[in-house]
Amino acid sequence: MNVVKSAAFAVLIAALAACGGGGGGGSSAGGGNAGVGSGDVNAGAGAGSGSAGGSLGSTPAQDDIVDSARNVVPAAYMAMAAQMSKAAGLSYRYGPDPVAYGTSGNGGRPTLSDRADQSYDPISIRQPNGNRGCVPAAQGGYCGTWQVGGPLVSDPGDYSSSILHAAYVADTPAQSVGVATLQSISMGHNTFAQKPESSWTTGTANSGTNDLNAQSYGQSARDPVAVGRCYRTGWCTTSLMVFQNGLIGTAGSNTASNKTTVQLAANKVPTAVSVTPGGEFALVTVWDTSQPARPRGQIAVIALAGLCAGCSPDNPGGWYDNWGEWKGVFPGLPNLGNISYMKVLGYVDLPDALRAPTEISSSTGMEFEGYRVHTANGDLSNYWALPLSDESIRRSFYNGYNASASATAGVAVVVSKSEQRAAFIDLRPLFNFYREKYFNGSQSDFNAMVAGRGAGASQWPYTFDAAPAQKPVLIKTEDFAAKPTAVNVRLNGAARAFIATQEGQLHIYDLGNYLRASSGGAASEIVRRGGVSVGRNPTHIAYVKPHGNANTRTIYTQGYDREVIVTSRGDRRLEWVQFAGDFNSASVRKTLSDTRLVDPIASEDAENHGTESYVVSVADFGGKKMSNYRYGPVIFWTNQRSDWTCQPPNGCPTLGGDAEFGGSYALPGKPFQVGGSNIP
Repeated sequence: MNVVKSAAFAVLIAALAACGGGGGGGSSAGGGNAGVGSGDVNAGAGAGSGSAGGSLGSTPAQDDIVDSARNVVPAAYMAMAAQMSKAAGLSYRYGPDPVAYGTSGNGGRPTLSDRADQSYDPISIRQPNGNRGCVPAAQGGYCGTWQVGGPLVSDPGDYSSSILHAAYVADTPAQSVGVATLQSISMGHNTFAQKPESSWTTGTANSGTNDLNAQSYGQSARDPVAVGRCYRTGWCTTSLMVFQNGLIGTAGSNTASNKTTVQLAANKVPTAVSVTPGGEFALVTVWDTSQPARPRGQIAVIALAGLCAGCSPDNPGGWYDNWGEWKGVFPGLPNLGNISYMKVLGYVDLPDALRAPTEISSSTGMEFEGYRVHTANGDLSNYWALPLSDESIRRSFYNGYNASASATAGVAVVVSKSEQRAAFIDLRPLFNFYREKYFNGSQSDFNAMVAGRGAGASQWPYTFDAAPAQKPVLIKTEDFAAKPTAVNVRLNGAARAFIATQEGQLHIYDLGNYLRASSGGAASEIVRRGGVSVGRNPTHIAYVKPHGNANTRTIYTQGYDREVIVTSRGDRRLEWVQFAGDFNSASVRKTLSDTRLVDPIASEDAENHGTESYVVSVADFGGKKMSNYRYGPVIFWTNQRSDWTCQPPNGCPTLGGDAEFGGSYALPGKPFQVGGSNIP
């Protein structure tokens, strides 16, 4: 079955033919034809780092950049690189839509219950006895809406909110940066807000459409290709925005809005980003077009440093204790996510058999609580209280009481959709290098190193050219019989990577000992353990965030870390995949679909603070909106009062079933990626 992915993609292919690079029929090997419902669901035959491929082709298969043998065609590659953030590029990256699969109709699809929006205007500071710092709509302002709980009261209680950043293809790039900053959920005033909307702290209902940080970066901050953030629970407050032209900048929120940018080298076209779990590094896959006749794939490695809100790396006199962030600029160390400094360390060449990377995911294997730091007597502490200017404290991170509080290992997995291949990358050299430089050696050497921070190759943090020993290395590559569409490396516990393929299969890969802090691994240890059938064209695999605890959880009875959320574009649904205890097999535990969900491409589970809730945000590409769905109760654990709603143990359930529609936020474009976290 031949599927025309989009009119824009068809126009691009026609242009390639006109310049001598088009024509040719697709084959199942090249994957040019979207084999809907076809493919070997047990595929994943490992061929090691010496697998076939790597030659260059001359005639691309239909709707692709490779020939029938999956060799990259340079002319097609160059043309697609220029479109990575446009409609044709998104069609290439995310494959057949519901129309192509014949699933765009709503026959047999439920319309989930929803709740009415209610305004926070009555508790505005402009109202008698109001204390919410906003101006009501009747006076030209905006206070936000809520949907669950009530009645509304002035007392905010243990207030919390979570923010999401969504990348979208703007209808009018000159007017829209293509990154939205929205409140995903909020608890306060005896209510729960579950509709994605502009934060009430911004003052206007449509302020979320354009991220304020991106607007401050000027016209170069347009046409995003990706957004990404770390996944250290509670402390990944900022997303990184990656733009077509190689500009990378921090996105903001009302309490975490540090601004910093970095620029990739010329002719490096970014395609995806993964931020390591503690916010230590950003890994950006790029198509290197510097040699048009011989393109190559790479990973840009960027060292990150967090700092107090509103603080500048070059003004230490203005630093203060902000939620316990470091009292210093330490690129490559775990941080609280309010990124204030970035430096490109260099580029890792991918093998010739993987020239066109499309997705990346990474992990250090550390438990969420593993990043916690302590005093010498074992009390829980924070970075600010543990200055690295004190040699005894600094060395505690090397072989003392904080030795396990930073990463010593890591793995990144990169997939190429067209080449139908994955590459496994060892990050241990990178993390070990930074561990040695920061925590071992003399105090005087450490002081001189951090004082010499700068843009030069031999200034801290050192580039790969100046210190090649830190450079991540290729472990092996793995071939697939179908197009890999998404990848997710498990954050902690059992070392596993999950790779989805277009026909609707989630493959489970064992990463062996590569994520063990105390030992390395062998390429032979990376093997496929099993798989599970999911919806067609699974375009995203989301982490499940912590919800409740072992004694109170009501939804993830086996633990939140035993599941992922898979977004199936082809079948217009989300699926909760639950893994067996050994993580070698899995099954689909729950499915969510709704008539309002037009064309889902990605999803993000909302993070909680104090209030147990279950809300997932969905990037609806064809629907041009962000939509929220609640799939479990809201329980006010840290707001237990006799006259308040949503009280333990049962809280406020969903309406009419196990899920309800939380609401949508319309965008002036098509969203394709989303990331979010609770903010301080």
